[in-house]
Order: sequence, then C-alpha cells, then structure tokens
Amino acid sequence: MAGSTSWKGLKLETPSTYRIRVQGRLDSTWSTRLGGMAVTAEPSADKPAVTVLAGHLADQAALSGVLNTLYDLHLPLLSVENLDER
Repeated sequence: MAGSTSWKGLKLETPSTYRIRVQGRLDSTWSTRLGGMAVTAEPSADKPAVTVLAGHLADQAALSGVLNTLYDLHLPLLSVENLDER
C-alpha cells in the first residue's frame, strides 16, 4: 500500500516512549531513579492521587526497572502505554 507506514512490532532491545500511570503521589525528584522519565501529578478533586510518568526508555529491561521501582514503592499500576505503537 503506497504511503502507509508499517509498524514492525517491538523487540526486547527496542527503545520506546512510554506513559505509565500509578495511583499515589511522586514528585519530580524521582525522575532520575525512574529512568529519566518526566513525573507529573494528574489533577484530582475527590479521587485518589494519580502520578503520570512519561519518557523514552532504552529497552524493555529499562521498563522493567522502572516498574520494579514503582512496585517497591507500593504504587499500584493503573496503566502502561507504549506511545510508539500509534
């Protein structure tokens, strides 16, 4: 098909951009420990606090490291999204 892009999928060593949402509050000082991802709080009036991490990670091992850190901090995962899939 002319003009269409072909997404070839991910491999374990493929760098990708991710958005991760967790329940709980982290501040930007955690960015370095979380692979350099940007750390922002979602505004919430009467809902539990939500933190959004967004950024480029070198590979799936780096993603695993970020997720393990969040687990160690007892922050429940709400979503993990690969932004390069679009």
